[in-house]
Amino acid sequence: MSETDLNPAGANLTTTNPATTNPATTNPTGTNPTGTNPPLSPGVRFGRVSFVWRPWLVLVTLMLAVSAFLVFCLSIAVGDFPIGLSRVIATLLGQGEQVDEFVVMDLRMPRALAGLVVGIALGVSGAITQSVARNPLASPDILGITSGASAVAVFLVTVSGGAAAAVVGSVGLSAAALLGGLGTGLLVYFLAWRRGVDGFRLILIGISVSAVMQALTTWLLVSADIRDVARAQAWLVGSLDGRSWDEVHIAFWGTLVLLVVVAAAAFSFKPMHLGDDVAAGLGVRYTRVRAVLLLCAVLLAAVAVSGAGPVPFVALVAPQVAMRLARCPTPPMVASGVLGALLLIGSDLIARTALPVTLPVGVVTAAIGGPFLVYLLVRANLRRTGP
Repeated sequence: MSETDLNPAGANLTTTNPATTNPATTNPTGTNPTGTNPPLSPGVRFGRVSFVWRPWLVLVTLMLAVSAFLVFCLSIAVGDFPIGLSRVIATLLGQGEQVDEFVVMDLRMPRALAGLVVGIALGVSGAITQSVARNPLASPDILGITSGASAVAVFLVTVSGGAAAAVVGSVGLSAAALLGGLGTGLLVYFLAWRRGVDGFRLILIGISVSAVMQALTTWLLVSADIRDVARAQAWLVGSLDGRSWDEVHIAFWGTLVLLVVVAAAAFSFKPMHLGDDVAAGLGVRYTRVRAVLLLCAVLLAAVAVSGAGPVPFVALVAPQVAMRLARCPTPPMVASGVLGALLLIGSDLIARTALPVTLPVGVVTAAIGGPFLVYLLVRANLRRTGP
């Protein structure tokens, strides 16, 4: 039998190993001939730190930052003594007149800066909780963190004398609310822990704890003196009115330290979007990373509540809107923080100028966030039931 009998067509019988075949040799253009491979985003590496470069995300974040800065300056410019935007920017750069410096830096800057810091804290806190729980409904409002801080603050306002007065005099109402939010967040986390934290269980326990704290707050308001109730109600709505530099300093430095910790843990958190098994295979201690990020989210929410009261729905709306604008599968933390600041400062500007009567900022954010929550619930229900 000859070789032509084994290969009648005269074809080359040389075999190749698919495992050792060079794709660049078989496909010099580097593209999939079927056109099924999605384009890969370029990576950037600085030493041991590497990340994916997403131009659209960077562009959206920059546009949100510019918008937040303009609204921040406009919030300072509007008032009983109006100041032009150019004069406000010149004053912020240290080139303003003496009258403008007094109005901008002493009278209006604490309120605007408090809105900026609190908005960033709420936006990042909401992005972390929604990413960890993998649920768009997870936010400090739903998990009971703001309710716990509110309950502690109302207790200290309505209970006169004794230990309550000592606490208010020594640490202040804002610091006491911060501790209340932290304690409630830790309680929800430990109650939800069962060989790990499941997002659905975390939300259910958070709703339960939030209901208990709201019931406690209502009981305190019903049984308290009417003058104390008026003070407590003004704080419960959430407002930036009457912010002092001391409150701004506490919120600013607390938020800055927590953002540094979040940035350090964010790189280890990225593989967890692919699942705990994949993260463990890549060497990520997902339990520790998840606990650190949730603790930071609780502290950020508590700092925000201590600075402006329980402003509702900012932590819920900002990450979801930022995710849709940036076209990301999960809420982007930086864009969520910037959008939270834009939302809170813009809501405060609307609350001061839209109506003849000045409203607390929490009224405007509730009017925006309520319909958005209904939208999320309807969308989740439609996705569950299908067409």
